[in-house]
Amino acid sequence: MSPSKKKQPAADSGSKIVELRTGIYKFSGGKPGSHVYLIRGWDKNVLIDTGISSNFRYLVECLKQLGLKTKDIDLVVLTHEHFDHIGAAAFFFETAVIAAHRLAANKIELQDEFVTLTRYHDAASKPFYAHIWLEDDALIALGNYELRVIHTPGHTSGCICVYEPTERLLFSGDTVFANGTLSEIATSGNISDYVNSLQRLSTLRIVELCPGHGRISSTPEQDMKQAVVYARTLMEDSKMLFEAITPKKNGTTSSGV
Repeated sequence: MSPSKKKQPAADSGSKIVELRTGIYKFSGGKPGSHVYLIRGWDKNVLIDTGISSNFRYLVECLKQLGLKTKDIDLVVLTHEHFDHIGAAAFFFETAVIAAHRLAANKIELQDEFVTLTRYHDAASKPFYAHIWLEDDALIALGNYELRVIHTPGHTSGCICVYEPTERLLFSGDTVFANGTLSEIATSGNISDYVNSLQRLSTLRIVELCPGHGRISSTPEQDMKQAVVYARTLMEDSKMLFEAITPKKNGTTSSGV
């Protein structure tokens, strides 16, 4: 099946709710929250991320405009464990299934507030846990759409992207943004995993990149190439910095200090 026609208004029109494809919506998130994506399946509805805890009322209003209630959400997929993506998930916990990669789910269940950044940002939310611990290449079938889970560690160890192969959409969370911009290497993340994750993503046939923040990109091939370059450059810069501050055997640093 070929990708269906984009819906109007265009993805970057500034609207709070944008229909990207038939039954696939973006709820634009303001700082510090993330965007939220809704995929309406034949008999199940899925949210990708939820934004911060205080974002819940906004989600309720967005769903209401589409004729849905919170109880109509069957599955919430979290792209990673940071507070700005998971905060409002607690409000869906009793009526929907929560899913996250096992390395993110573990931190969420243990309420590791220094990794989720809730402690740092004073963004406490109701405790919850992931019902499903996802693995790489897991597939969520919705009848009209399929959501393939791709483990993309780097920003954090538990990062995932979600790929819809029919429409060739990549929901990239905080792994990669428009123009190939990368996230910081947060606690539990590392640059070498980041490089590998981006190289894997660059092999996919992607029509649009749908990130957790910023604009949707219609030039994903260019973005991925640039992202790999950025990541490799960051890795080389990190090596140089490490060599500069690492003491040599004679007790001096490699910079001669």
